[in-house]
Amino acid sequence: MAAHARPIHCSAMHPLRRLWLAALTCLGLLAGSAPAPAQQQESPRIGSKRFTESYILAEVLAQTAAPHTPSPPVVRQGLGNTAIVYEALRSGGIDLYAEYTGTVAQEILKRPGSTTLQEIDAGLRPLGLGAAIPLGFNDGYALAMRAADADRLGVRSLSDLALHPELKLGLSNEFIGRADGWRGLAERYGLRQAPTGLDHGLAYDAIAAKQIDVMDIYTTDAKIDHLGLRVLEDDRRYFPRYDAVVLYRLDVPARWPAAWAALRRLEGRIDERAMIAMNARAELQSVPFEVIARDFLAQAGTGQGAPTGAGESAGRGFMAKLFGPDLGRLARQHLLLVAVSVGLAILVAVPLGILVFPHLRARAVVLGLTGLLQTVPSIALLAILISLVGVIGTVPALIALTLYSLLPIMRNTVTGLAEVPTGLRLAGTALGMTSAQSLRVVQLPLALPTILAGVRTATTIAIGTATIAAFIGAGGFGERIVTGLALNDRQLLAAGALPAAALALLSEALFEIVEYFTRRPR
Repeated sequence: MAAHARPIHCSAMHPLRRLWLAALTCLGLLAGSAPAPAQQQESPRIGSKRFTESYILAEVLAQTAAPHTPSPPVVRQGLGNTAIVYEALRSGGIDLYAEYTGTVAQEILKRPGSTTLQEIDAGLRPLGLGAAIPLGFNDGYALAMRAADADRLGVRSLSDLALHPELKLGLSNEFIGRADGWRGLAERYGLRQAPTGLDHGLAYDAIAAKQIDVMDIYTTDAKIDHLGLRVLEDDRRYFPRYDAVVLYRLDVPARWPAAWAALRRLEGRIDERAMIAMNARAELQSVPFEVIARDFLAQAGTGQGAPTGAGESAGRGFMAKLFGPDLGRLARQHLLLVAVSVGLAILVAVPLGILVFPHLRARAVVLGLTGLLQTVPSIALLAILISLVGVIGTVPALIALTLYSLLPIMRNTVTGLAEVPTGLRLAGTALGMTSAQSLRVVQLPLALPTILAGVRTATTIAIGTATIAAFIGAGGFGERIVTGLALNDRQLLAAGALPAAALALLSEALFEIVEYFTRRPR
């Protein structure tokens, strides 16, 4: 009987070894693909929030600074809401971004009321940050409703809105949670409506389709007039001014003095009419952000090169968006995020599953903790990780994806070992095998198909979840999805979702092949 143990070990363990080698290879890919720190510091890194205007302003800042830096500035678009972008700035993940005075005063400094730029700058300096370069326009919060309904109901101000609790409000989640958002507004005006949380871009579709009656808007939004909305008067003066400024790390002027001098020349150059026009080109004509910025800088006479028109057709036609020039880069980034995170999860979850399998209480605790990780919202987890690791981009995204991949792999490892027949375990003991030998020669080979099924599930989850990486500048197909949400561009959303779905189908086909060979009689 002993003579048969060696062939079982060699043939059945081969796929398991390949699984571990693949995980180690993924780690090598991560090390080989990471840019050198010196290269990251050559030029400033400019961030943006996840709405149209912020995308455009990031490009305006980047193109203004570009002639005065060793290489083009790195633009980290669509990083998320204020909390994530500010944390990226504070931790050094980015060097500057366009922000608004009311947001800094309320959300960052926690100083409600009208605060001057000088007071804001003084309050930021102990944090290693500064505020400067007022760009020339105020983009305030307001509530808006369909003009026809406003006329019918006689609603012209927020005080009038309080008289109509039957109206349905759809507000952005950030506005609902902000210190200067819904709670304070409802208290000031006695608003009794219970708002529904909606993405800002999707809310325009919802109000046009009469699924909601009132939404929050930015006063420079292009779709206000386009959809015939009435901006309700803030008759009790609740909202502060939101003057656009540059929020930056204090070392930026010293590190890039020529670029900083160029940025300072933007002061007062963008009025509200110009900003509304730029937003309209993006949202209504699907003109790329970089083209809009280049056109504005050329017209403003800032010394930038004249627009070439390149990319004007990028927003036209689904096929142009699906097979755009960024497809290869986004595919590489997405594959890297998935491969490395699943590889790391294999290296952690399989040994840990083997370790806790014989101990029922330890097994329950460990599986319970990994299951708890699955319940943490991805955006919240990313914000926590950015704060902990002090960077944005690939590292926190990989940590999050790895944590989300642990549960299916670990659970299937435990389940696979539990499914090994007791008779085979006893046979190994009767043959004089130690526990380690029985695990290696008998149990793991038999559990391998179940373990692979867990890896398969984790890979599928990671492919879908990796789209969140775009919220913190780690790339992948989520870049298109995030931008499509900001612009309410369904074609761009599909151009991000379809490649991710195709990648999931490809991974399923590959796992079918692997599982066929692991289950095939030997």
